[in-house]
Amino acid sequence: MKLALITDSSAAISKKYKKFDNLHILDIPLTIDGVTYSSKEIFLDDFFDLMATSKDVPKSSQPSVMELEGLLKRLKVQGYTHVLGLFLPSAISGFYQNAYYLQNEYSDENMKVVFPETFITSSPLGYMVETALEAEVKNLDFDTVIANFERLRDNDSAFMLVDDLKWLSKSGRLSNSAAVLGTLFGIKPVLTFSDAGSVELFEKVRTTKKAMSRMKKLLLEHSKPDDYKIYIIHSRAERKAKELYEFAVAQGYKDVEILSFGAVIATHLGIGATAYAMVPKIF
Repeated sequence: MKLALITDSSAAISKKYKKFDNLHILDIPLTIDGVTYSSKEIFLDDFFDLMATSKDVPKSSQPSVMELEGLLKRLKVQGYTHVLGLFLPSAISGFYQNAYYLQNEYSDENMKVVFPETFITSSPLGYMVETALEAEVKNLDFDTVIANFERLRDNDSAFMLVDDLKWLSKSGRLSNSAAVLGTLFGIKPVLTFSDAGSVELFEKVRTTKKAMSRMKKLLLEHSKPDDYKIYIIHSRAERKAKELYEFAVAQGYKDVEILSFGAVIATHLGIGATAYAMVPKIF
């Protein structure tokens, strides 16, 4: 098996795996105040600075379908036998539907192309990519690669605590009146991914302290210390991230990591967001 992995820049992937020659990451362009940036190239601190001072909420675009088609043509010429594409869920981005058509067009007896629905993004999506790359290193067959992916997809979860409702409001995920009322009454929405992969309201909690307490309970309800890898992800919310990290470690979780939201996800959740993401360990 000669396997290629394709994903988009919403996936959080560690530096180790970004060096793999068979990994290809499609860029999701971001626009702030009329200027478009590459989410793959812009420094995260610079992007957060732009967000903090921008007049308008940033917007994200879809990856290039032409770039994906050109990549599939090159992979076929290079002799790849299998291509696995793991992208933003179709409930979040219209890109998936276009990619799905290319899957059918380029998959044949010489190169099998599979673009399954992921239903999640950020670190859980990145971990899906990493486990697939690791499986090839271990010389596992493609059926095992897909089985590992499906185990992750069917058992992962993420809960996000949003600090400022204006980002959700201006991105169309929350009405402006609800955002104003939420801000006045100190409501902190806890978000999650639906079964279809859309971001939805899980619970409304009054005050940050109560919301943090709820996040900790959700960690224990949706994962086990010996079986799950835990990501604490944030956008300039270091203090809350550290609190969630210390709680997880105190509960016996050993595989725990703190990292920042990438620019694509921060565009929609805003500055000050924090999340727990739980993924079952594969290797």
